[in-house]
Amino acid sequence: MPMSKRQMHLGVFVLGTGNHSAGWRWEAAYATSCSFAVMQSIASIAERGKFDLLFISDSVVMDPGDHPSFVNRFEPMTLLAALSVVTRHIGLGATVSTSFSEPFHVARSFASLDHISGGRAAWNVVTSTHNAAALNFSKERLNEHDLRYEIATEFVDVVRGLWDTWDYGAIVADKPTGTFLDRSKVRPLNHKGRFFSVKGPLNIERCPQGHPLIIQAGGSPPGQELSARSADLVFSVVNGDAVSAKAAYDGLKQRVVKHGRAPEHVAILPGVMPIIGESDQQAKDELARLQSWLTSTNALALVSQRLGHDISAYPLDGPVPDFPAKTERGQAFSKTLLEMARREKMTLRDLYNITAAARGHWVIHGTPKRIADILEEWFTGELARSVSAPDLKSA
Repeated sequence: MPMSKRQMHLGVFVLGTGNHSAGWRWEAAYATSCSFAVMQSIASIAERGKFDLLFISDSVVMDPGDHPSFVNRFEPMTLLAALSVVTRHIGLGATVSTSFSEPFHVARSFASLDHISGGRAAWNVVTSTHNAAALNFSKERLNEHDLRYEIATEFVDVVRGLWDTWDYGAIVADKPTGTFLDRSKVRPLNHKGRFFSVKGPLNIERCPQGHPLIIQAGGSPPGQELSARSADLVFSVVNGDAVSAKAAYDGLKQRVVKHGRAPEHVAILPGVMPIIGESDQQAKDELARLQSWLTSTNALALVSQRLGHDISAYPLDGPVPDFPAKTERGQAFSKTLLEMARREKMTLRDLYNITAAARGHWVIHGTPKRIADILEEWFTGELARSVSAPDLKSA
């Protein structure tokens, strides 16, 4: 029987202080996200480990009660440009919001990163979820959820259109004739839409990879439509439930086909938090140690953010309240966490332990073999094509 040519793709979600919100308290852990040496070390390890993607998330708001890595962080495009010169192969992905940017700026910055890195740039398209972010951009609040995605859809179209305003080979640089540019290979965009009017062309030549990769993570229906229409990679939220993961994966593929695209052209990357030990018990003990360092104040704040509901007044050892899953702040995370809490009859303390560990992503612990077997089972069962793993404690 011929061996399958399918390969699992691995990504690393980089937070300088570690993905676990108490990871920075580990003896050997870094306690800052604003150290280039730390980021360079993580990137080098990921590249040696044959990871395909190094991903930097972003936000344009600072909440003192948030995850330590979100309180103090680099601007991702600047960081990735620097990391591109100390890496050779790993993909470089960054979050940039369509709610506080202009398509021309985004198209130009990712085209620049693609050239600097030799064709390794990827854009994670988000619409922002925190109303406080609007206050940093002369606005009182975000646009409503569905409108943000309507704007994002046109935004992505404009960015891609700008990337296409140059053909390959437009720069001739013929010294004998004095011809620098083949003008027939550069054209204006002349986009006039509902939200944007952009003439173009871009003032940087065509990207090495044509278009930088598009990443999307929206779990709401409008977010899923944007993913199916435009994304090359889709970040997903799973909690170890194979049935719901399979349904989500199949649903995405159906949407992709509806938009006239081949399902195999879109990779889905579920987030996984692996806790590794020499034995299953040691890994379990490592997780328990991390959980013991949590403070209830920060953990409750994280859960409140993920659910979109303030839970600080509820008893920690009582059941998770029957909140509606729909929220402006991260519908996929809210839905996944509440489904898991109801299925496993969790208390709020259980839920904040899970959320503080991986912010809603799947936490698995055990020996390297056990973890590899679990991921392989999901991959061969077509529950995922890729895995995005966090740096646990940046040690």
